[in-house]
Amino acid sequence: MLGLGHHPPIIWLGFTAIVGALLILDLAVLNRRSHVLSFKEAVSWSLGLIALALLFGLFILWREGTQPALEYYTGYLIELSLSVDNLFVFILIFSYFGVPAEAQPKVLKWGILGAIVMRFLMIGLGALLLERFDWIIYVFGGILILTGIRMFTQKDERIEPEKNPIVRLARRVLPFAKAYDGASFFIRSGTGRLLATPLLLVLIVVEWSDLVFAIDSIPAIFAVTRDPFLVYSSNVFAILGLRALFFVLAGMMDKFVYLKPGVALILVFVGVKMTLSYWVHIPILASLAVILLTLVTAVILSLRHARQEERLAA
Repeated sequence: MLGLGHHPPIIWLGFTAIVGALLILDLAVLNRRSHVLSFKEAVSWSLGLIALALLFGLFILWREGTQPALEYYTGYLIELSLSVDNLFVFILIFSYFGVPAEAQPKVLKWGILGAIVMRFLMIGLGALLLERFDWIIYVFGGILILTGIRMFTQKDERIEPEKNPIVRLARRVLPFAKAYDGASFFIRSGTGRLLATPLLLVLIVVEWSDLVFAIDSIPAIFAVTRDPFLVYSSNVFAILGLRALFFVLAGMMDKFVYLKPGVALILVFVGVKMTLSYWVHIPILASLAVILLTLVTAVILSLRHARQEERLAA
């Protein structure tokens, strides 16, 4: 169970109520019927959630002071950048399986709900490990450094579901239909037999990819703060905007060619910070500045590269 830290239960319950209200508003009211968000809808919802996340940081500042607020903002920025990078994987998964556009929102919806539950469990486990075993910090730091180096050197992201043990198990256990049926995960055959559609397989792959993604991102934020509440709240706010952000960036992800190297550098920086934390203290404000500068530089270089490509193609 995730420890409450020094935050009283009312803070946890209040945050849970905010998250629940946002999920209900997004998934059960505004988008009760799964549909492809228009660019305007996606931008509005994304900006609204970012504004709410920033306001929550001001609440942390008011209640706890500057240091916890900076830790929250730094953690949120790390998780948001990693979440954007994870959108590349989602796009590749949808492309690999040929998921119809109208079915993608449903996969994203259930994927995000699953991600929130997984983060809760994994953050609880991470906090417990750090509390019981001090040396685990070096393991976390090493994971981040290796992940950053792999991300920086790996040129092409490849999706190979046929090698995924969970996918192979699902195919062995469940009877699957050969084609999609709208946004349904299950259908009835002509004989009345219940069949899983390929969309369920896509959801399994999305959840698996987010589990792998969480193994990288959870240690990253523990390098910034050991407070379970700040870790969880910054994670959840980053995840909540993922569905809308997908529809904002889906058509322009190929323009951000330097985003992945930028995220890789952030992971290496955070991993080094975590590994050396007992000997070298890097102020949280300096960490926030490094992460923000890296992301801004990656975006500017990407947009400049995209403009050069457009001029050459004209």
